Amino acid sequence: MPTRGNDHTGTRIKEQRRLAGLTQRVMSDRIPYSYSWLTQVECGARPASVDFVAAVARALRIDVTVLTGQPYMTQMQEDRLAGLIRPIRESLDLYDLGDDPHVTTRTVAELVAASEELCAHVRATHLHAAAAALPDVITELTVLCWRSPTRELWRALASAYRTAHDITVKLGYYDLASVALDRLGWAAERAADPCLAAMRQYFRGLVYFREGEYSIGLRLVRSGHSLLDQGESDRAALTVAGQLHLGGSVLAARAEKASLAADHIAQAREYAERVGDASRLHWLNFNAANVALHEMSVAMEMRQYDEALRQAKALRLPASMATSRRAHYFIDRARVEMELGRGEPSLKSLWAARRAAPEQTRYHPGARETIRGLVHLSRQAPEPLRNMAAWIGM
Repeated sequence: MPTRGNDHTGTRIKEQRRLAGLTQRVMSDRIPYSYSWLTQVECGARPASVDFVAAVARALRIDVTVLTGQPYMTQMQEDRLAGLIRPIRESLDLYDLGDDPHVTTRTVAELVAASEELCAHVRATHLHAAAAALPDVITELTVLCWRSPTRELWRALASAYRTAHDITVKLGYYDLASVALDRLGWAAERAADPCLAAMRQYFRGLVYFREGEYSIGLRLVRSGHSLLDQGESDRAALTVAGQLHLGGSVLAARAEKASLAADHIAQAREYAERVGDASRLHWLNFNAANVALHEMSVAMEMRQYDEALRQAKALRLPASMATSRRAHYFIDRARVEMELGRGEPSLKSLWAARRAAPEQTRYHPGARETIRGLVHLSRQAPEPLRNMAAWIGM
């Protein structure tokens, strides 16, 4: 099976711990994980889960990407994705340069439709198609917003910035994702759209979810709610409010605030009952099924793996659920099964994620670390696991 030797997250954690002058014992006292857990991660005998990495980064006061690196470059080159990142970065930098007479744009209707199509591509996990089309859409919308600004154009540009955020997060370019969120806020302000502004706070909260700063993430969720009229009966506003509660639930779970996490789930369920299937509103995939998926995630994040698996088995995903969310479910389920020592079911879940969304699964840190965990669970890795590890770049 191909291997990259000692180049894994656990090795980088050990290096950064040593640079900080900390022993393993002192380090384990600073994170909500045991000494044994830390030593197993550092030697590669246990996967460095996303929540574990966030806890270490917070304790060491460093960015998560220092520990995770950018592990996808070889795979991105194979998938012809690496060359698409620079044009996205350049298009995000055009926001304050005004009109460009040399740019020929499509019509407003065509660009609004194009921005919606980009969202659909991301939900379907067609990352290459979305990344290839995105720079031109952002460039043309930016120029039109300077030539003849309207709320419709600003909203479409905000949507395109949101797509930039979604793509760069999925590919591990978190610095660029933060730039995209800044641009989203800039466009939302000009669109005078509180739903877009509140959505930005939701995505910002997820940044701190990855970084392990859960109290800041929860503050951002509260800020997002404050931007919306709580008495609002508008379906879009209710959908965004419900999605904020879903974000709050996993942030609270990571912060080990079980009661708060349960409150957020209950609120989200209430909103889902009021709006029905709102999966296409702002492409947030908000509906009752997504609430159930987050409830499972809450149990997983609180390391209640038996309960998480019980919920995972009880879930019946509707055919209308976005491919991106369906694949995320299988990746989460694989992690839960791996943590419970159920190697064969975990691998089956990973294959289900790969079949549903190969690009998303290949670049998902949770899938990578679960595969690493399965390798160490196996005395002799079976051929399907070896194939999966080689495909993901291990």
